[in-house]
Amino acid sequence: MTPAEYIDRHPEELLQRLQQLVGIPTVNPPGERYGAVTTWLTRELVAAGVPTRRHPIPNAVLERSLPQEQHAFPRYNVLGKLPGRGARKTVHFNAHYDVVPVSGKWRHVSPFSGVVDGGWVYGRGTADMKGSIASLLMALRAIRATRTSPAVNVEVSFTADEETDSVLGAGWLVAHAPIEPDYAIVMEGGEGRTVCCGHNGTVWLEVEVLGCPAHGSLPEKGINALEKMAALVLELENYKRELARRTWRTPEGRTMRPTLNVGGVFHCGAGAKINTVPAHASFSIDRRVLAIERHNGAERELRAFLAAAARRIPQCRIRVRRISENYACFSEPTHPFFAAMAECVTRVRREPTTFNVSTGFNDMHFFSHHLGIPTLGYGPGGERFHAVDERAKVKELLASAKIYAELITTFRG
Repeated sequence: MTPAEYIDRHPEELLQRLQQLVGIPTVNPPGERYGAVTTWLTRELVAAGVPTRRHPIPNAVLERSLPQEQHAFPRYNVLGKLPGRGARKTVHFNAHYDVVPVSGKWRHVSPFSGVVDGGWVYGRGTADMKGSIASLLMALRAIRATRTSPAVNVEVSFTADEETDSVLGAGWLVAHAPIEPDYAIVMEGGEGRTVCCGHNGTVWLEVEVLGCPAHGSLPEKGINALEKMAALVLELENYKRELARRTWRTPEGRTMRPTLNVGGVFHCGAGAKINTVPAHASFSIDRRVLAIERHNGAERELRAFLAAAARRIPQCRIRVRRISENYACFSEPTHPFFAAMAECVTRVRREPTTFNVSTGFNDMHFFSHHLGIPTLGYGPGGERFHAVDERAKVKELLASAKIYAELITTFRG
């Protein structure tokens, strides 16, 4: 029996594991149940024949990196290593286990139930990205159950905090864990017959607008920070139009442009009152950086535009602070690793494979940008990411498990 045949005959194993995984609500922020989920993941990898360790983040590092209200929530990363018979090369599989908070009214009673309905599994994390974890665990179980030898050495990491900034997850893993990958697969970004070979990056800024308070009955005595902020936001429309003129054609033939989203978060200052001229206002900027752009240049240009725009607005004073950044990454899909993955996808799915570049970012850049190794993204995906009734398709979960098993047992590097 081949691993693929084993997977076809035991779909309930994959679904049961995904339901157990979804049933541990690893909501981030603040980072709930990380200890429970990483204990479970470690046990599952060991049961699949993969020697595994759980790596806690030292308290001193945690306290330096997280807001005080999250210090009571420990962070862990899981790392397993499965040697191939006589293999010289190593493929690293990565997925994050944290999920975003839940809101709204769901179709089923609990967002953490993992109910199977009409060929879909419902629950927070099914699509992003506990479904990928379940598919990989199934692939590893199938390889062991059929006594099939891996053609490569396999490293597996399940990491924390991707839904915030990955500093204590994939970022920590790449910088501190004993990994030696030649290639990496981050199990999201590409799905179906599409393999991801890169993603956009981000520069996130906070812009503070400084005014002068006054009584609401004498607005001429103050400087209204909200009005100055509104004028500054209008100025940014010109910058958006300038960005829209810059284009890049991806390997799949899609045209991408850098984008700017203003005001995902905005605030008034302390002491706000309806009869007071606001002395402070702030808003966020989400600048999406194309995979072919330079991050430093993108941020420098945006800051220069903001400074010049503020000078054009009378009495407009601003402060700009970087909140965070995530590097873009892109690899031309000409390396044999990409070809091997495409062949596995084609063999399992029986349709041609294409390569895409994701508009959103994920943890690919830690391996591609920081380690400089060929990195791709592929997983079962799903629908309604971060939304009500998030779900993953059973058929795609099983197909991804077979594709992972196919790569592990046929690719030699």
